[in-house]
Amino acid sequence: MMKTRKFFMVLVALFMGSQVALFAQETKKPERQRPTAEQMQQMQCNQIIKSLALDDAAAAKFTPVYKKYMEEMRATRNVKRHKPAAGTAADKQTPKPVPTDAEVEAAIKGRFAQARKILDIREKYYDEFRKFLSPQQIQKMYNMEKRNGDKFRNEMNKRQGMKKHDGGKKRAVQGNRK
Repeated sequence: MMKTRKFFMVLVALFMGSQVALFAQETKKPERQRPTAEQMQQMQCNQIIKSLALDDAAAAKFTPVYKKYMEEMRATRNVKRHKPAAGTAADKQTPKPVPTDAEVEAAIKGRFAQARKILDIREKYYDEFRKFLSPQQIQKMYNMEKRNGDKFRNEMNKRQGMKKHDGGKKRAVQGNRK
């Protein structure tokens, strides 16, 4: 009777231990893959087609023109600006050097040139879009682009703010350890 009781106690302990082990295992979520630039472009194109309620014929004309337009806009916006190279953590604590008047002027003129290029692209493609879209539809497309850009920018700023905030916590904890 004592052996049976010990056997059941060991069996119950093993059973409970196995249940705890099952709950302790993390369920790994598949890592979400970010869409590529082409996929994002296609999603935006589809969103505009749906929003403008384009028929199949108009959508077939719109898609290749819109993709070329977006490629030119992306190439113009992605022009590298002169930024100092990222250094060590010690470099981040030192104040940034004040830019010279010449550097500021060059940056401003660079933004003017970029804005001019963007305007030229918009004028060029307005004439292309006008072949199968009304001015109202083109304006709606521009408004959607602006809203999407604002959403993207806000999300990026939010994520950058989170990184900065986390970094501040790490520095505060490190400072308390010394």
